[in-house]
Amino acid sequence: MKTTNLSLQILKPVVAATVAIVIINGLSLQPARANYIVTLEQVGSNVVATGTGAIDLTGLTLNGTTPTEDPFMNPHIGEILTGASGFTDSYAGGPAFTGPGNFGSGLPTVTASSGSGDLVGIFGISFSLGVPEDYVSGNALSDTSTYNNATFSTLGVTPGTYEWTWGTGANQNFTLQIGPAAAPDSGSTFALFFLALSGLFGLNRLRQVQLAQ
Repeated sequence: MKTTNLSLQILKPVVAATVAIVIINGLSLQPARANYIVTLEQVGSNVVATGTGAIDLTGLTLNGTTPTEDPFMNPHIGEILTGASGFTDSYAGGPAFTGPGNFGSGLPTVTASSGSGDLVGIFGISFSLGVPEDYVSGNALSDTSTYNNATFSTLGVTPGTYEWTWGTGANQNFTLQIGPAAAPDSGSTFALFFLALSGLFGLNRLRQVQLAQ
């Protein structure tokens, strides 16, 4: 009976460590935020732009509706529009709207070969944003555009992460990721390593106590 009680006492921190590892690992798999992000990737002989997320229009002013537009990009002046051809509502935010004026040297405008989904875009040189006509702030957005027989080089885009913001809210930004994103170092790896060592120490201690009985 004594050995059983000691075993249970020693196993408690081991179980706690295991649970902590599961929780931390689960949290690390959750997205940090749901802001709108466009990724540009080389897929075979084509470059594909994929957009997903939500946009919070708080702090922006509606400038009007733009007639039918096709998806395109002009890296030299920081413009990219992704999705199916359609109407867009144009929003601007004055001095609060900040971000890069370009994401490469590509010039002139290149129209996408095809596109589908919501038409969403950023216009860096004028610090304005385009969303689907009558878009409701905070709603999910999803779109894609393909540039056939193209590369980052021929489009004149520079790999990296570009972000435009108009507030401090989680969805008050527009992010453009060109090429693979760098893996974030949040310190969780070290936490998992420490907890794993704690578990191993507990098991080793348990064996020592049992042998001493």
